Amino acid sequence: MKGRGELIRLLFAVSGQKYEDFRIDNNDWPEYKSKAPFGQAPFLEITNGKKTIILSQSVAIGRFLARKFGLAGKGDEEQAMVDMYGDQISDLLNEFAKFMMEKDETKKKEIYQKLESEIMPYHMKFFEAKLSESKSGFFFDSGLTWIDLYLFNLLGLLGEQRNQLFEHFKAVKTLYDKVSEYGKIKAYLETRPETAM
Repeated sequence: MKGRGELIRLLFAVSGQKYEDFRIDNNDWPEYKSKAPFGQAPFLEITNGKKTIILSQSVAIGRFLARKFGLAGKGDEEQAMVDMYGDQISDLLNEFAKFMMEKDETKKKEIYQKLESEIMPYHMKFFEAKLSESKSGFFFDSGLTWIDLYLFNLLGLLGEQRNQLFEHFKAVKTLYDKVSEYGKIKAYLETRPETAM
């Protein structure tokens, strides 16, 4: 499952940095759960010489890698704005997760209807406004940042449903298309494993 770990993979892909993409099967999770700082996946293990650290929380890992790879924004003010939009994307992703995790089909349908009619448009209007004023096609004129990848990943989780959204949010569509064609990202997308989400 791509899920919350995909932002991390996209950051590694765009940077060209090698890493081990270790995907844990549900049956094997109990063996690895104790290794994860908060008992959750994804987590990132970084070894530097004799020192190893383990980071958890996908957005914290994403921000860490973005700083390492020069994708956190240019200067303190832009980095703060990037983080602000990143938190807004997280709010939307958390709403989407409620839909994905719901087992009851009737409730799931209700959640999706609210997502489609209220929640997605509410969040997308903020992204659309920011992207519409950008000259780069990304959130910021300075170029690609981790939040472009973060929103791209969320839109990817929507599957074909995103096309309905794109009818109303043209700048969001431009971002999605731009990221999907972005050099190393395009190559990664063509070779990544097929998963349910």
